[in-house]
Amino acid sequence: MLHLTANALRSLSKSVSSEVALFCSIFFNYCKFFLSTADFIHPCNNTEPACLIKATQDAIPQFCKGLPHLGVPPLDPFVIDELPIQLPGIKVTFYEGKATGLRKCQVLNVEAYLEKNVFILEVRCNITIKGKYTAVGRLLLFPINGEGDSKIKIVNSIIKLNINTKYFKDAEGRDHFGIKNYKYTFDYGERIVYTINNLFKGNPELSNTVLQFLNENWRIVTEEFGQPVVDFALNVTVSTAKKFFDAVPYDELLNVPIPKY
Repeated sequence: MLHLTANALRSLSKSVSSEVALFCSIFFNYCKFFLSTADFIHPCNNTEPACLIKATQDAIPQFCKGLPHLGVPPLDPFVIDELPIQLPGIKVTFYEGKATGLRKCQVLNVEAYLEKNVFILEVRCNITIKGKYTAVGRLLLFPINGEGDSKIKIVNSIIKLNINTKYFKDAEGRDHFGIKNYKYTFDYGERIVYTINNLFKGNPELSNTVLQFLNENWRIVTEEFGQPVVDFALNVTVSTAKKFFDAVPYDELLNVPIPKY
């Protein structure tokens, strides 16, 4: 029978604890590295649009799920806690909302001009926004005094981002791709369908009449108040992309020499 002294037991316990801690540390760092790259990032060996389009398309579903181990929040769905929109004559506030559909966006074009610090991305998306709303004022011809549930479905919208890029080094001296600023164009696509209840409090008949008008004239209505919603969505998307680029070094994203900077 094996007899161990108290000191021997303490020594053995410390040894085992150290080995477990070392193993856990190595395993965690390995998983962090592996999950940040191999699963969904397929680096291109050039900047030809065909490869960039495929690599971006492959990455979007996983990227939109979120990468908590890298501090990257999900984009599909992304939460709209509160979004006030103040327009001439009307104030609309969306709250307790969620937007879905970004993970299924189709990549139409990607162009990277590394020396010029320009990156262009064009996608086609079907996006659905659900949540609650309040609205007071006048929208086009109609006075509005509503509060209730809302759903906005955007069919085949086209989003084109023109991004000014930058490069920087992290604390370990590794190069990173970054976003300096961006501009965008947004085509509302084939159709936008509004499902909004209680546009006139206590008057369902008038509410339905106005809702029918909104859907029949969806493009005019959307151009009237859609800009702040698109601005919000793209700011969230670009902010999330910045967190991703801060976490993942350039050489894990692209097998092309980084320009001098």
